[in-house]
Amino acid sequence: MSIDGTPPAATPSRRELNKAATRQAITDAALALLRTRGPGSFTVEDIADAAGISRRTFFNYFSSTDAALASVTHGFLDNAIQQFRLRPADEPILQSAQAALIALADPMTVAPLAELFTLTQQSALMSHSELEAWEHCTEQIIAVARERVAGPEDSEDELYVRALAGAVISCGKAALEVWFTRRGADLSPASLAELRQLLIDAMSLLGSGFTAGSTPAPFRPAPSASVSS
Repeated sequence: MSIDGTPPAATPSRRELNKAATRQAITDAALALLRTRGPGSFTVEDIADAAGISRRTFFNYFSSTDAALASVTHGFLDNAIQQFRLRPADEPILQSAQAALIALADPMTVAPLAELFTLTQQSALMSHSELEAWEHCTEQIIAVARERVAGPEDSEDELYVRALAGAVISCGKAALEVWFTRRGADLSPASLAELRQLLIDAMSLLGSGFTAGSTPAPFRPAPSASVSS
């Protein structure tokens, strides 16, 4: 039991682990085909063959090639959301969001997000995949932000939650666009470290209200609660 009274997370079953492995295999196959063939040059059948599964199994996980590609960014988002949930409940949401990004210390954690964004910029055919990825991000942020507010969905808190999610997503896109302008298709550790810092700085600007001429200050989050059992 953790110090906040919540039970430790249950160990995933073998079935859950197998499903997660299959989903990851599909995602990896879709990204590999995108790299080698380019946008619009492969089908669901191609992804299924590369992943070693049937077409029917593919559709148990994703509705289209675009959906499989959009999932490339989900691992990064899920890690960030998990870190967000570890933050103190009374901490301002934007501080928690920035702390969650800082907690993802390895710059390579942003690699899937960066690579999909890079490939998206190189072809207009990828715009739908990018939109799906950002819509997924927005819904996840809304869900997590709702955990921090007390009101029901039809209260004024819902406006706050949705406006916050939209602002966070816009800052994330701005960080990616600035990074791409500076680095292009460079996915080296140094480049990815710069992207991670830009994401952190964007959250800082949002938290400060975009004060004109301000430079994001180093952020020192409060310690998170222990999750040891």
